[in-house]
Amino acid sequence: MMRFKWSGPVAALSLFATALLGVSGSASAAPCGNNGGGFGQWKAAFAAEAQRAGVGQRGLQALASARYATRTIAADRNQKSFNYSLQKFMQIRGSATIVAQGRKRLARDRAFYDALEQRYGVPAGVIIAIHGMETGFGRFMGDSSVVSAITTLAYDCRRSDFFIPHAIGALKLVDRGAITATTKGARHGELGHTQFLPGNALKYGVDINGDGRVDFYNQADALASTANFLRQKGWRPGAGFQEGQPNFRVIKQWNAAGVYQKAIAIMAARIEG
Repeated sequence: MMRFKWSGPVAALSLFATALLGVSGSASAAPCGNNGGGFGQWKAAFAAEAQRAGVGQRGLQALASARYATRTIAADRNQKSFNYSLQKFMQIRGSATIVAQGRKRLARDRAFYDALEQRYGVPAGVIIAIHGMETGFGRFMGDSSVVSAITTLAYDCRRSDFFIPHAIGALKLVDRGAITATTKGARHGELGHTQFLPGNALKYGVDINGDGRVDFYNQADALASTANFLRQKGWRPGAGFQEGQPNFRVIKQWNAAGVYQKAIAIMAARIEG
């Protein structure tokens, strides 16, 4: 087992976290902010919360090296596509291309998708549509540091409560070796082929290829993890997934935007078509 020597900013964060935890056995929540000015102070306080939640040395080191992600904040303030009509949303997201390529993928890898459906009950079309929508089937999985992006959102006052568990999740993924402090993902910290938020990746990740590591940048692991997420969120094998049908509400668990949910359901049916 590799051992690490505590030094520099990691040691400082650890000592500070320990000191905070020693006050009445608890730590105050790290204060949020609306610009990068307080990010360093927030990280020092958040280290205590992370340590209390079970984050280890490598995770704390990743937190110490995280930088305030200005591009993430800009993206978070400008999510216009979810306000488009369904027709325009599908057009700008390239739904026709996703369906055409999705059909080819299904025909080529039918045995793999059939095995996923047998195990998790989620049809191939749904998994393929999500894969195509999120990263163009893995062609672009992001250019932002996952740890920096997700900790920036956890610090930002706009949706701090939502992102804090995902920031903890990202640091635990670093501890487990699933990602590193420099792993690249989307602007909101989503990672891998289907853009899992880190807390969900930690909870629902599946090592389907049996190599001993859940790797969201491995297509098989990522797609199996996506199927597992949907099943654990209540997917009913054999039930419909169009709007108004039982499994449509489960697609909502993947993405909260109504136009996204409808697009996935339509594309999935066309891929299966």
